[in-house]
Amino acid sequence: MNKKTISIIGVPTDYGQARRGVDMGPSAIRYAGVVERLEAIGHTVQDQGDIRVSQKLVKAAIDKQLLNLEEVIDVSTSLANRVHEVVAEKKFPLVFGGDHSIAIGTFAGLGEHYKNLGVIWFDAHADLNTPDTTPSGNIHGMPLAVSIGIGDERLVQIRKYAPKIKSKNIVIIGARSVDPGERELIHEQGIKVYTMHEIDRLGMTRVMENALAYLKGLAVDGLHLSLDLDGLDPLYTPGVGTPVPGGMTYRESHLAMEMLQESGMLTSAEFVEVNPILDEKNKTADVAVALIGSLFGETLV
Repeated sequence: MNKKTISIIGVPTDYGQARRGVDMGPSAIRYAGVVERLEAIGHTVQDQGDIRVSQKLVKAAIDKQLLNLEEVIDVSTSLANRVHEVVAEKKFPLVFGGDHSIAIGTFAGLGEHYKNLGVIWFDAHADLNTPDTTPSGNIHGMPLAVSIGIGDERLVQIRKYAPKIKSKNIVIIGARSVDPGERELIHEQGIKVYTMHEIDRLGMTRVMENALAYLKGLAVDGLHLSLDLDGLDPLYTPGVGTPVPGGMTYRESHLAMEMLQESGMLTSAEFVEVNPILDEKNKTADVAVALIGSLFGETLV
């Protein structure tokens, strides 16, 4: 296993969704011992702390299709700049959310370094809504759409280029709650999706083998993992804002992380949507740290 220099970036924001508490996710993951776990495996860890997240400004006019837009733009821009710097320094960016809108900033920071970045998106949701299709106005349901260049231009053009990733380079794994507009975009853009139906039928081993072979076939020059803890069944991760029953098991998720590690393809990662207020004794953060251990080469023997 190649030892890495890992730069941890916390993004304590809940502006992308409606339930308070997910802004404490980075602290919960740190409290669960992530730095010590990574160092025990043999990696060098540099915790860069949290990016600054400003307090919400009270405005007279609110766009109900893009809630907290200005705040999300501010957070995404700061994160994009930080991720860009980390990659330029040849370090591995490991980002902790916060809600999943932070992926907008992560991709904006990565995109200039890779011509053909691959993406594995572990999530119960597709996060491919736009201002025209969103049922809630919550921007944490839009980051993949924004990153392929579809959505509000102020989000799409963070760091002044678009798209950040190619639609064909995305593999969504674990989806089980997909909105009608997202379904249309998946078919229109040719995005590869392995729902829980495929995981149940094929097993996680086949799904991961197929996903990695697909991305290798596209000759991706980097691979980003974006893992929403609601991708797992709420039995294992109760502390998330949008739980959906029938998700991946604890062991299926570990197997997926282990196979990603074995592929040698991974170049960046983010773990999002840990909400300590909704959690049980920091259980969800503990699961996140255990998965991070498997992703970075932790073994039993």
